[in-house]
Amino acid sequence: MNHHNHNSRIPLWRAIVQWVFFAWVVFIGIRFDTFVRHFETSGITPLVSRPPGVEGFLPIGALASTKLWLATGTINPVHPAALVIFLTIVGMSLVAKKSFCSWLCPVGTLSEAAWKLGRRLFGRTFRVWPWLDGALRGVKYLLLLFFVKIILVDMPALAVAAFLDAPYWAVSDVKMLHFFTKMSATTVVVLALLTGLSLLYKNVWCRYLCPYGALLGVASFLSPFKVRRDTAGCTGCRSCSRACPSGLPVHGKEKIRSAECTGCLTCVASCPELEVLRMAPSFWKRPLPAWTFPALVVLLFAAGIGAGMATGYWHSSLAYDDYRQLIPMVPYLNH
Repeated sequence: MNHHNHNSRIPLWRAIVQWVFFAWVVFIGIRFDTFVRHFETSGITPLVSRPPGVEGFLPIGALASTKLWLATGTINPVHPAALVIFLTIVGMSLVAKKSFCSWLCPVGTLSEAAWKLGRRLFGRTFRVWPWLDGALRGVKYLLLLFFVKIILVDMPALAVAAFLDAPYWAVSDVKMLHFFTKMSATTVVVLALLTGLSLLYKNVWCRYLCPYGALLGVASFLSPFKVRRDTAGCTGCRSCSRACPSGLPVHGKEKIRSAECTGCLTCVASCPELEVLRMAPSFWKRPLPAWTFPALVVLLFAAGIGAGMATGYWHSSLAYDDYRQLIPMVPYLNH
């Protein structure tokens, strides 16, 4: 049973990876806020260097940058890290399922913390009716189609280039910061509603509304890594299906192909049998140590970001004087 003991450590490893990454994101946010405040106070508060990682919060702009890159071969220099992070995360899904969602995404981490807290408060989580669940799960794909259509399909490369050269894109990261630090009443109400629903139902935002997750789900179809079930050793106890946060019928499949599988390995950790469930590529027949997949996830992300840094597509081309002019304009830039 030694190997199973390794599997039982998976939730702990995942929690460590999730919360370390979350802390790093919070650190980036605080640092960026300090950077912006220097310009908002006309240089009274101290200046720190701008953390490029904050551009991870600009996925729609990153989609525009991707369009420009595919159409012209050029990478817009204003927010290059947005493109690097976006391509890294999509690349992770092509190799290792929607692992970004379940191992690294700060929204996914908070979402999971919310329903676990809700389970402690109410003694259970609730389930949406299957017919409604199926319909609602389609919403994130519709949102994805909307963004893909207007940016990748409809928007000419020249229009994309014009958008990426405009002052609005230059300060879109500051706009995103203000979304969190200067919340409107509407934002507060929407976030409160989402939080309330997240306490009752598992991963409401991720499951029904996140177009980024929908894109990663589509990409994850190509991933060689899938949860595989050894039908001979399976006792049909259904522990895996009960544990699956995405509600997938793991106990009834030889391999999980679903775009909803986030590669969280909760099913693998919950299986009481030795080697019956595993996350592996089809060509790998021997048991992989339980730490292999988590290590792969972290390595893929680090490799993508490292490649961006090494090739010079990480730091913004905007200089101190650009920010000194642009940041006071932020309240007046609305499109």
